[in-house]
Amino acid sequence: MALSRKNWNNIIIFSSLMMIAILTLLNDKTIELPSDAHPLFDEQSPLAQLQINELWLSKGSQWQCHESVLNCQVWANAWSQIQLSPVADQQVLFEHDNADKPLELMILIADNSQAQTWYWYQHQGLLKSSANNWYLIPPSLREALNPIIKISAPVSEAASGMNKES
Repeated sequence: MALSRKNWNNIIIFSSLMMIAILTLLNDKTIELPSDAHPLFDEQSPLAQLQINELWLSKGSQWQCHESVLNCQVWANAWSQIQLSPVADQQVLFEHDNADKPLELMILIADNSQAQTWYWYQHQGLLKSSANNWYLIPPSLREALNPIIKISAPVSEAASGMNKES
């Protein structure tokens, strides 16, 4: 038995409403921070500098970043306002072989001359402190922690040869 046009329209409307409800529910659940999340930095000990590989940010009168970072203010605000949840069961963190290689973070807190080395497991959303404590970054905060980097095209020999002939 074939469905009439009216029945198909009702199915499409019902499916659309269900999709909206599911997406709204997912958004509401992922945007909330866990109750055990606490700021890593506060007013007494704010972030002064951060370095990931060759990329860096530094707080002066305003945030300054490596010249390749396009979203300096967003990136700096994400790191300076990061909240973390302590990981209780650290034994099960890397039972699976899908752990990515960590990025080394050098963190300098204001009024402190000694930088701290932390390790950032981007795909798992984990930070490992210099004291070997593990912290989970809430999913809603993870995306802004990655800088947007300017792509620089390498100059090929053919292109540089063309410029010499001109």
